[in-house]
Amino acid sequence: AVISLLFSCSYAVSSKIEPFYKGGKVQVSFKDEKYIFCTCGSRVTVLEISTGKVVHSVEHDDQEDITSFALSCDDELLVTASRALLLKQWDWRQAQCTRSWRAIHTVPVASMTFDSTSTLLATGGCDGTIKLWDVVKQYCTHNLKGSSGVIHLVQFHPDISRLQLFSSSLDCGIRLWDLRSSQCVCVLQSHYSAVTSLSFSPDGGTMVSSGRDNICTVWDLESRKAKRTVPVYESVEGVVLLPKSKDFSQIGVKNQELHFITAGSKGILRVWEASTARCVYTQTLTTASENEVEEEEKDADSRSLMYLLHLPASSRLATVTAEHNILLYQLPDLTTQQQFVGYSDEVLDVKFLGKDDSHIVVATNSSQLKVFDLLTNSCQILYGHTDTVFSLDVFKKGFLFASCAKDRSVCVWQMDSGSGQVCCVARGSGHSNAVGSITCSKMKASFIVSGSQDCTVKVWDLPADVTATGLGVHQLTARTTEKAHEKDVNSVAVSPNDKLLASGSQDRTAKLWSLAGEGNLGLLGVFRGHRRGVWTVCFSPVDQVLASSSADGTTKLWSLQDFSCLKTFEGHDASVLKVIFVSRGTQLLTSGSDGLVKLWTIKTNECVKTLDGHQDKVWGLHGSRRDDRMVTGSADSNITVWVDVTEVELAEEQAKREDQILKQQELFNLLQEKKYLKALGLAISLDQPHTVLTVIKAIRQAEDSSELLEKTVLKLRVDQKESLLQYCAVWNTNARNCQDAQVVLQVLLTHVPPEELLQYQGARNHLEGLIPYTERHMQRIGRLLQASMFLNYMWQKMRVAGAPSSMGQDEEMDTTPLAQPFFTIDREKEVEKEEEEDEVSITQKAKGVRVENGKSAKTNGTQHSESEESSDEEEHEDEMDQTRENVMKRLPVSSATQCQTAAS
Repeated sequence: AVISLLFSCSYAVSSKIEPFYKGGKVQVSFKDEKYIFCTCGSRVTVLEISTGKVVHSVEHDDQEDITSFALSCDDELLVTASRALLLKQWDWRQAQCTRSWRAIHTVPVASMTFDSTSTLLATGGCDGTIKLWDVVKQYCTHNLKGSSGVIHLVQFHPDISRLQLFSSSLDCGIRLWDLRSSQCVCVLQSHYSAVTSLSFSPDGGTMVSSGRDNICTVWDLESRKAKRTVPVYESVEGVVLLPKSKDFSQIGVKNQELHFITAGSKGILRVWEASTARCVYTQTLTTASENEVEEEEKDADSRSLMYLLHLPASSRLATVTAEHNILLYQLPDLTTQQQFVGYSDEVLDVKFLGKDDSHIVVATNSSQLKVFDLLTNSCQILYGHTDTVFSLDVFKKGFLFASCAKDRSVCVWQMDSGSGQVCCVARGSGHSNAVGSITCSKMKASFIVSGSQDCTVKVWDLPADVTATGLGVHQLTARTTEKAHEKDVNSVAVSPNDKLLASGSQDRTAKLWSLAGEGNLGLLGVFRGHRRGVWTVCFSPVDQVLASSSADGTTKLWSLQDFSCLKTFEGHDASVLKVIFVSRGTQLLTSGSDGLVKLWTIKTNECVKTLDGHQDKVWGLHGSRRDDRMVTGSADSNITVWVDVTEVELAEEQAKREDQILKQQELFNLLQEKKYLKALGLAISLDQPHTVLTVIKAIRQAEDSSELLEKTVLKLRVDQKESLLQYCAVWNTNARNCQDAQVVLQVLLTHVPPEELLQYQGARNHLEGLIPYTERHMQRIGRLLQASMFLNYMWQKMRVAGAPSSMGQDEEMDTTPLAQPFFTIDREKEVEKEEEEDEVSITQKAKGVRVENGKSAKTNGTQHSESEESSDEEEHEDEMDQTRENVMKRLPVSSATQCQTAAS
């Protein structure tokens, strides 16, 4: 048992980071501001801000994508609209649909909103119409026509007594609807592009609109005219008016004039003074490429903001980026409070990070890196690369890690051990193509090695003070560059002693290099044997072996001494993308394109466990330093943390065995004490049909067995009777146990009403299974009864032949059966028939009488031809000879001798 604990046998999911927002509308709960509502395909997910976890989710049964949704101002009602043109009202806390109705729109609903009383719901369709619904009385109140194109914005005036609705469509005008007359009062014309958001002042007299035409317009709602047009020099997606009652001096608000915040394509928040159209504050984002204008322009698309939401109760702002990230800022200083990643797209690599592996760093199909706190799911988004990050590796202590990307650069990042904040400390570039793999030195943070699609491997030395704070970003230069392979370098790995380097390539080979010298890399040998490109290479932490995984679906172990293949592991149906050593180098974990993670024991070449937790390629696989957890990242956008549960499962199994032994002993004691009801209940609770059968047999062997069995079975609970019926169906398939099954079945069928019996779980299937076997047992026992009666008859006649001569041939035969049959047969008619035919010879009786189902039937008395009679006599003589031989075999030796003498 101690040796077996050295090997891992099973992993269980500890936690998951799943996508919860894939674009579309985002809304925050109004009253408590604790939840964020997001669209995610055919679902609306509810994210709890404090924990960063999805706590509720509502989904349409038809799997149609949700086009829009709205949460009522009292946080009670959630209404969703799908492409199936259905509106559904939800109790979102219970994830139950309380009502659904046709949207009446001829095309999908594009926008929705509730009024402040949570009574009226406005829906704007792609057909240019607006419908208003009374959700309390459940009917359509207004049908507003006149807009052109898609209604992408509907919003009630905050003062519901005005009964005004604002809308915007493709004609770029803002329509003001009077709900009393159902007429469009006016069209506010100022924008030349789509209007994206509206924000109202607390008194309801001023409104600010934003558009993608790079302007914001301040409107006087009393005169319904534009007071000011503010050029903001970016496509604006969201605008929020700042309340005048609070101090916002930290963000440039120096007077009581009207100020508003904008969010747009530049990815930053800016504060504007409405009266002067002047920007008084611009948010700054620190990046590694802050001074490089070209890279900032490339990075702008991923940073652009799509929504800006105001949380007045907690004085916060929420922004949603084009990369599906949700960021929360605290007013008045606009400090970043929390960040959530709604959708990561493909996860390309993932590594444990921090003290006790408290964080994970993730490379996705993006130029940004994400660092997740596993406890709270809060995320830091790291800007430094300008194109997709491909690979990651972490130094030994866990606070320093390196990344490489498609932008041909490598970066080194440091996590602050106290605050957990991560910043870029070093950066290097020099490859002529995308850098696909990177690895760190194992002994101390002295160098990194990168492999690129330009077929080269570079070694980068790190400065000694790379971890010192306040020194800015170090510029790295490559110590050496080596043309390593003929095709892309997919993987590089450094040995535990920092003296060897392994590289795997698309050219189907892996190579071993010496890192000992200060000059160029020295080639030590080539590993040949894979039939496709090599995806990953990995050194064993204890042995002089190298593991490699390939697109040919195999994983191989190689000797570092003679470069021979030691073992090959086959089991994946597709490319093996990653391989790592676990359990102190005695086992391997591999992940493949088939979405599976497999655990292998090296000594036996056996696949111990297959973990099916992903739906797409598993690119990321990493084990914790304590060897008790691993993390996987997949192209299905899911990140899963697995925990080793081998010891837990062994302990549970041991406890289960001990409990079984105790229960078996208790069962034995109950049987000894003849407490059959408790014994039967305990046996059923063990879910062991054979044990239950043993108890039934014990009951049948007791005195007054039929009454005792009936009394015991009928006292069982309904669920126990269900199990007993199921066991009967199993026992009945075996001739040895069929009598026990039939006895129990007789009790159930006799005393349990058919209606109640049919309510048992699986009762119909069990009863259908009982019928054919019961018929077979009936036929078998019928044949056995016929044979026993014939044998009894033969035995009586043989005894008569050896009797004194005073006994006459017409002496009545003893027809008492040898053993009491289980199925009773009416014997009265049989005796009467035998008395009537007492004068008939033995031969004629054997020819003319046939016993069927306990009744004698005469054969047809029609005249037979001589040939038929002779053939019948021959057949009868053969049957008699065969019967005589069978009888002689069954009789004791003395009886057999006597019979032979009598026969002669």
